[in-house]
Amino acid sequence: MSSTLFRRLIAAALALVVVTLLAINYVLTDFAVRIGAPVDPNLRAAVLAISLFAALLALAVGLSVSRALTSRVRRLKRAAEGLLGVEAQPGVLSDPNDDLGSLERSLTGVGHELRGLVSNLRFESARREAILSGMAEGVLAVDPDLKVTFCNKALLAAIGFRGSGYEGFGLLQLVRDPALYEMIRSVRATGEPATLRFHLSADTPRTFQAQATPLAMPSGRGVIAIFHDITDLERLEQVRKDFVANVSHELRTPLAGIIGYADTLLDGALDDTANRQKFVEIIRANAVRLGSIAADLLVLSELESGADQETEMVSVRAAIESGLLTVDSEARERQVHLVREEMRDLYVAGSRLRLEQAFLNLLANAIKFNRPEGEVRVRVTQIDDGRVAVMISDTGVGIPSRDLPRIFERFYRVDKARSRQVGGTGLGLSIVKHVVERMNGTVTVDSQVGKGTTFQVLLPAAAKVGRVA
Repeated sequence: MSSTLFRRLIAAALALVVVTLLAINYVLTDFAVRIGAPVDPNLRAAVLAISLFAALLALAVGLSVSRALTSRVRRLKRAAEGLLGVEAQPGVLSDPNDDLGSLERSLTGVGHELRGLVSNLRFESARREAILSGMAEGVLAVDPDLKVTFCNKALLAAIGFRGSGYEGFGLLQLVRDPALYEMIRSVRATGEPATLRFHLSADTPRTFQAQATPLAMPSGRGVIAIFHDITDLERLEQVRKDFVANVSHELRTPLAGIIGYADTLLDGALDDTANRQKFVEIIRANAVRLGSIAADLLVLSELESGADQETEMVSVRAAIESGLLTVDSEARERQVHLVREEMRDLYVAGSRLRLEQAFLNLLANAIKFNRPEGEVRVRVTQIDDGRVAVMISDTGVGIPSRDLPRIFERFYRVDKARSRQVGGTGLGLSIVKHVVERMNGTVTVDSQVGKGTTFQVLLPAAAKVGRVA
């Protein structure tokens, strides 16, 4: 800027000198004509010298003013450029009372206010983005053209997005669900909020409840949508429905037997000496089964409620021996041999009653689903990490691999006909899983169809101190 201004001042000074010389020459010539005498050359030279001196003085003054103005203008330029940048250290105004000084003070004040506002906006924007990014729910925002402007990590993970960035993606490119697209398009068009439940078939299928609302943007009306993952809620609801259906079914069968045989007795079978005792035994067996289902449901309810139970030092070997003693008669009746392998005297912390119940359920299943002259082998050891390992193996029918993930569900039966034939409530393995997990342990199963099944229970070992049960 200084070179341009300087050139203009030089040009103006030269033009002024030329005009002045021409004007003086014209005046002197005219004067000479009027008096009828030639102009004195000395006078002409003196006037020319004075004119040149005046021109040089004007040029020097102009150059000085130009430099001062250039410095002030540069300061104003830096002040203007720094309105949204880093605040610069204010310098001393050369003349704070003139117009340029007032302008510089105004720009400095405006810059300070703007920097404060921009800083606050950046902080609020960063905070909102951090909140949205850290939300467990998915968040998606689109512009008026349905281009994605924001998508948090929760939603990207849910849809299985593996790209490096989603900027510029259309809605259907990111979330390939026509129903969701139509819902968001409708919200953008009408400005009315909407709700949609839909399924995403990503790596792991998920169910979402999407709530979309209009979003005001400089370019028009966009849409922001919140995605609530209700997969677990749907699964729990289905488990509840299945549980109610299974309980109803399990209760209906023995109740039907009790009512049917009771009606038969009331209709005249009380006088049938050959069959009445058999009918009463059937009624009693069904009543016992109802009682077992009710008792197991109460145990499951207590375990699932998380109610505190008395913790004691429990001998694992003693709990296993108690279970073996209980099933001994049934094993002899079914011609199944109980084999005690390594039985170390190890201790765990928990409830003796519940642990005995868990082992009894595993032993009873191993006997019921075994073959005549089969074996049930029991082993109690301590593995390398210090945990107590209890293994109960049988040589029975085995469990198909497709059923293994579900055998610990309530009322789940691999072979429904055989399960009801041999008895049981369908809750035994579910009780085992809850008991073991309440004691901070794990239970696993390994099975081959026709060769047998092995259940392994791992429990944290405890020192033999204090009360021992």
